[in-house]
Amino acid sequence: MYIKRTLTQIINSVGYQFPALLITGPRQVGKTTCLQLSADSGRAYVTMDDTKERIMAKNEPELFLQRYPGPILIDEIQYAPELLPYIKMAIDSGRKKGEFWLTGSQQFHLMAGVTESLAGRVAILQLLGFSSRELDGH
Repeated sequence: MYIKRTLTQIINSVGYQFPALLITGPRQVGKTTCLQLSADSGRAYVTMDDTKERIMAKNEPELFLQRYPGPILIDEIQYAPELLPYIKMAIDSGRKKGEFWLTGSQQFHLMAGVTESLAGRVAILQLLGFSSRELDGH
């Protein structure tokens, strides 16, 4: 059973106001599920938990973005921070808003890399555990 998250309304609004959207938060709070349920059907999904995809993203970031031109949801971006400068270049070359949706942990080095690489290009939202209102169905 899926419990609708309050953040979903914000994702549906902010997710298309910026070229990139990053959802951060602790493990297992529903970051990926929340974004997948908010995404249009044409959005590709790639997780950096997949070793082959992670190796390509880390070693061949330009090729990775050619393979997945967007719109794309990249899960666990903290495992491939090498992608961030290439995402910035893709955004700056004229890609449209809402093109890159990312999930990641709250790790400081991820946040530093995102704020440096994607400053002014990314909306950063934090998802925590369920609120009492969410659990009550509000």
